[in-house]
Amino acid sequence: MSGDDARWMRLALSLGARGLGRVWPNPAVGCVLVKDGRVVGRGWTQPGGRPHAEAHALAQARDAARGATAYLTLEPCSHHGQTPPCAGALIDAGVARVVMALGDPDPRVNGQGIALLRDAGIAVATGLLEDEARVAQAGFLSRVKRGRPMVTLKLAASLDGRIATASGESQWITGPEARRVVHGMRARHDAVMVGAGTTRADDPALTVRGLGMTHQPVRVVLSRRLDLPMEGQLFRSAGDVPVWLCHGPDAPEAVRAAWTGAGARLIEVAAGPGGQLDLAAVLRALGEAGLTRVFCEGGGALAAGLLAADLVDEMAVFGGGRIIGAEGTPAIGAMGVAALVEAPGFDLVTTRSLAGDTLSLWRRAG
Repeated sequence: MSGDDARWMRLALSLGARGLGRVWPNPAVGCVLVKDGRVVGRGWTQPGGRPHAEAHALAQARDAARGATAYLTLEPCSHHGQTPPCAGALIDAGVARVVMALGDPDPRVNGQGIALLRDAGIAVATGLLEDEARVAQAGFLSRVKRGRPMVTLKLAASLDGRIATASGESQWITGPEARRVVHGMRARHDAVMVGAGTTRADDPALTVRGLGMTHQPVRVVLSRRLDLPMEGQLFRSAGDVPVWLCHGPDAPEAVRAAWTGAGARLIEVAAGPGGQLDLAAVLRALGEAGLTRVFCEGGGALAAGLLAADLVDEMAVFGGGRIIGAEGTPAIGAMGVAALVEAPGFDLVTTRSLAGDTLSLWRRAG
């Protein structure tokens, strides 16, 4: 494959990224159709998951798709669902060559899309920019292979790793630019998740603001007994922006009814050995509900639980230039780590400066 092939695939990856947070449970795919060195069609998975990227690009290209090369970030589907298979659409359009970054592990596809194309006489090349595509599809791949969404843990802490003063004051450790980046991250995830303690302490809205978008992620709260404020922002807005409450079997029926009446979706999950919610079971339930990418924003106990259970895939750590001291609230609660070899490990991906604050992105080691 040539340098031009890589250039068009990078364009397809950038197009696919437009669907992140908006297309679950489908993958966010990009497609570019090129003929005689010119783009004749571009597409990406549309909000709600349909049309698929290939159908979007083919509709734009029309007859110009015949004899073109299609650059796909993921193997085209080969099964009949709510829409016809994209592999068949590419064949019917007369595409001459298909270059794809990544195969689709979904059992309904898993190589069958490639086989259909090759059986139709279309040249197929695979694996171009596969590593980049794997990162872009991390949420979809996690749901298909592990039965749970990928989890990005976001922390905003002082230089000494505190998220609040001893009195509980936390607004604001980081500045406006960092907060704007956080809203952008929320927008690229299917859901924003917090624990009951954060909900009680901060009364968060958990919405995307300041970016001019109407789409909102699902707001997920973990609360074993649903002991959450019913006068807060989440309760008042549950009928307008989705609120999903993960609770235990012992949540009172009257409280369940009140939240359901407000428009929230309730998801009952089992409790773990310590009596708190089983976090692995929570994530499996969210995966069964279709979520592929979850952005966790606290608090310290939930962060510690996810890390201890090896359920964090990425970390976004925002650092503010303040020192709070040992009496402040730590960013991560107690984990019982006695030796460094037991500590969860992450590899640094990138760092950037944000108008006086910092952002470091980390990915699960290995």
